[in-house]
Amino acid sequence: MVDIDLARRGIKDRNVLDAARNVAREAFVDPGFEEFAYEDGPLPIGDGQTISQPYIVALMIEAAGVKPGDKVLEVGTGSGYAAAVMARIARRVYTIERHAALGHSARERLERLGFDNIELRVGDGTKGWLEAAPFDAVIVAAGAPGPPQMLMDQLDVGGLLIIPVGPEVSSQRLMKITRISGTKFEEEDLGGVMFVPLIGEGLPSV
Repeated sequence: MVDIDLARRGIKDRNVLDAARNVAREAFVDPGFEEFAYEDGPLPIGDGQTISQPYIVALMIEAAGVKPGDKVLEVGTGSGYAAAVMARIARRVYTIERHAALGHSARERLERLGFDNIELRVGDGTKGWLEAAPFDAVIVAAGAPGPPQMLMDQLDVGGLLIIPVGPEVSSQRLMKITRISGTKFEEEDLGGVMFVPLIGEGLPSV
């Protein structure tokens, strides 16, 4: 998977490739889907959610520039797979899941697998995790009409927000937003993606 679906498709960050190689993806899929765990596609995990395809997970982590020593926020824990990959790189990962059942099962899974540098809460990810801010990177695994201001405000200066943005699923673009200063942000379009909708009180009005 790492050699064919990640490296050959342009993932170059050695930290990301090594982390993906060291996380057993079959441990994060539902029973009966283990044989598909290393195919480069999303898989259902319940509550209408999916575990993202390995390439997209790697692309977002690489785009966020996650490196050793970083503190990272993830919005949309899902099965916990992306948090686990990031935890192999970053100093600490904070992850938020809106669906209680998914959040509880992800917490149990991550604890069982021995990840001790991940903190997980069930709640509204659009509001971020203020008491743990600022973050070196924020990765959002759901599509929004625009980047939530509260997530942008919780970036450290120089920090990166990776988020799918678009009015509809079919028109989402993966955006990289860099905090240049206290009030200045720069945006870069990384291409088209398709994610489930982000839900929460912190979404910008459209």
